[in-house]
Amino acid sequence: MIKSHRVMYIDGHELRRLFMGGVDWLSRHVDTINNLNVFPVPDGDTGTNMLLTVKKAQSFIENLGDDHIGRLSESLATGARYGARGNSGTILSMLLRGFSQGLASCEVMDAQALAIACQHAVEYAYDTVRSVMTPQEGTILTVARATAEAVVSAVESESNLVRLLDRMVQAATISLQETPELLPVLKDAGVVDSGGAGLLALLEGFQRVVLEDTTLPSAFDAFSQTTQTGSTIEVAKQPSADVLQPEDPEGYGYDVQFLMLGDDLDIRQVQHDISAMGWSPLVDGDSRMIKVHIHVHNPALPLDYAIRSGAELDDIVVENMQRQFESFVSVPQPNPNGHVSSNLVDDIAVVAVVRGEGLRNLFTEYGVTAIVEGGQTMNPSTGDFLDVINALPNRRVIILPNNKNVVLTARDAAEMSDRVVEVVPTRSIPQGLAALLAFGDVQESPLDEIVDAMQSAAAFVITMEVTKSTRSVEKLGDISVEDGDYIVLANDKAVASSPQMTDAILSGFAALELDGRELVTVYYGEEISLQAAESLIERLQVISPKLQFEAVSGGQPLYPFLLSIE
Repeated sequence: MIKSHRVMYIDGHELRRLFMGGVDWLSRHVDTINNLNVFPVPDGDTGTNMLLTVKKAQSFIENLGDDHIGRLSESLATGARYGARGNSGTILSMLLRGFSQGLASCEVMDAQALAIACQHAVEYAYDTVRSVMTPQEGTILTVARATAEAVVSAVESESNLVRLLDRMVQAATISLQETPELLPVLKDAGVVDSGGAGLLALLEGFQRVVLEDTTLPSAFDAFSQTTQTGSTIEVAKQPSADVLQPEDPEGYGYDVQFLMLGDDLDIRQVQHDISAMGWSPLVDGDSRMIKVHIHVHNPALPLDYAIRSGAELDDIVVENMQRQFESFVSVPQPNPNGHVSSNLVDDIAVVAVVRGEGLRNLFTEYGVTAIVEGGQTMNPSTGDFLDVINALPNRRVIILPNNKNVVLTARDAAEMSDRVVEVVPTRSIPQGLAALLAFGDVQESPLDEIVDAMQSAAAFVITMEVTKSTRSVEKLGDISVEDGDYIVLANDKAVASSPQMTDAILSGFAALELDGRELVTVYYGEEISLQAAESLIERLQVISPKLQFEAVSGGQPLYPFLLSIE
């Protein structure tokens, strides 16, 4: 335990204690961070995503009996990567991964090692984000960079880790306060960056553990709070036993998972040996604990190997995937037009993030292979995607995230998977449906051409989303919002608000450029009736009499209406 405020180095035990304190402090402010999202809507869940990410990371080190700070930080980063949710959670996992790489050879961490690890964390995160998009300033990346720069600039004259942590908290607080000046949308909404706030909460939590003082002033004292929830997975039921028949004549075999515990385990050798036994291997850990996941026809092989290696076994799971498959397809689901459609085209599977019974049914009807339950308020994790992908027989997979906060997580899952996985970066349900329909039209083409066609189809769609404000905002884009108003977003831009939902929708719809558009599909939510949707369509037809309209039950929560304009 840290007993002095003059600390020159820490080991893995102390890092574990610091991290758990950071997780606790983040959990206390998760609602506050959720409420800092730019759009004051019920799916503001940055805090929830970051908390789920670090809790998964914490679970990887809680029982890890290793004080080597390099190995412990590696396990921490691995857990964060598997649990990463949403953009901020995914970027946080990148920061932890880069941090661990900077500490890889360190038994303990002193001031110089801290500076190197912080610098490496920021460089790794920026480079990784840059590989898929242009890093945006005024976000968690900016706060992380300012924090690292504070350590690097101070380390030549300061070796006390407690004082360096104080510098980090100060730098993060100042940087967070400046985020609205770097990102106009934050300034317009009157908030700071929620991801940066989550990072600051972790740092404040570390500081309270070090100083053994929970009464320190906090940057969060001035913020108000709201609540959010988590997420689950659902794999879509298939219409017939033919579509998921295993290519292997022996069937799907067994999913085997267990922990190997010991004092001197050889992770590289275990990875090599386990991988040779079957397919879909995931082997990760260190010299004292290794997590094994493998698909095999004979589950005795990996279990016997682990025992013969001298390791103790724990948390053993053996699942008969062939029986799961048979149960999976035992109840066929014909589509409403009276025919059964295959949800696998050649060897390409499509995985979509969807929430709402009507939307799930619609995606299944249009040919999606598997559904990850999630979206608004429920951003799935990297591990969620990997679980679904690994349960499929396909070697090639396309992911439709259908939410802007899920794109990075989907890309991370694609990178981690041993399959060929492409991400079509759909940002809404209408974009996802358009991409899925395009998939059906070009199914015989090469994979890169299929992805291009799906991206083009998604880009053409205008998405209107209607939801209720959770707070007042003086300026949100070009509009102002009162607490409880209905907000209309068009392709993620706030275009209208009103205390009356229909007035907000009509105002937002009238502001759109609709040249070249022909069809408007109105997806109505779980608390909206068909009659209410048809009544809205009658009002919309007055504004645009040349467009065709149709109402479809989406069953989505929080968003009473989603409009797809094509």
